Amino acid sequence: MKKILITGKNSYVGNSLAKWLDRYPDSYSIALISLRDNSWKEKDFSFYDVVFHVSAVVHQKEKPVMKELYFKVNSDLPVEVASKAKEAGVSQFIFMSTMAVYGEEGKLGQEVVINRDTLVDPKTFYGVSKLEAEAELNKLNDASFRVVVLRPPMVYGPNCPGNYARLEKLAINLPVFPLIDNKRSMLHIDKLCQFVKEYIDEDAEGLYFPQDDEYVNTSLRVKELAEANGKTLHLSKTIGIVIKLIGKRVNLINKVFGNLIYEK
Repeated sequence: MKKILITGKNSYVGNSLAKWLDRYPDSYSIALISLRDNSWKEKDFSFYDVVFHVSAVVHQKEKPVMKELYFKVNSDLPVEVASKAKEAGVSQFIFMSTMAVYGEEGKLGQEVVINRDTLVDPKTFYGVSKLEAEAELNKLNDASFRVVVLRPPMVYGPNCPGNYARLEKLAINLPVFPLIDNKRSMLHIDKLCQFVKEYIDEDAEGLYFPQDDEYVNTSLRVKELAEANGKTLHLSKTIGIVIKLIGKRVNLINKVFGNLIYEK
């Protein structure tokens, strides 16, 4: 039986993984802890085989005054936790990083494809702080302490917070939505949980890019969300054309309707 400690007691991903692995009570023992205060430092990590670190500052409007918080929570804290885990004899540390380390948010009418040759170039506190953590965590990797770094695209699923929740709100409240042809890499929460289970089962280490099998079209996904909520949403080609004409220089429009994918 693998004993797994999940950091981020109130996190969407952490709680989803715990519920997913509860399906296999003979194979996994799960515990969740909060890192909001220093009480975690007194916890005995030697009981665990795996630490899955998801605790982070995310989905916040980035202001200069928040820079210190981002780096304290997203860079320094995971390294502290990993160091404690390694010292206690934990054999695997799985870190949730982000696609944001590439600094790309998508481009309207232009393919943006991230592949193995794409250089990291984060533009936000969130992306930079996650990349710094990756570098320090990889220094801890060795034969007895395997570090797994995940760079997922947008994670979505039932009751998901963040940008996906905003799309769902639009789907429920708008009668009409632009029809635009685009491609986005995304990752359903169930698919992420299945990937993490495989990394644990295989005692994996290294850098991974989990994503759904198929790319997502934003317009079609919003229509699906509307239908799932019992709403009728009309997709308009005319509004889509207008958006494409005026939106290439608008960051928010590029973020919603731009192309941004991981090479399969």
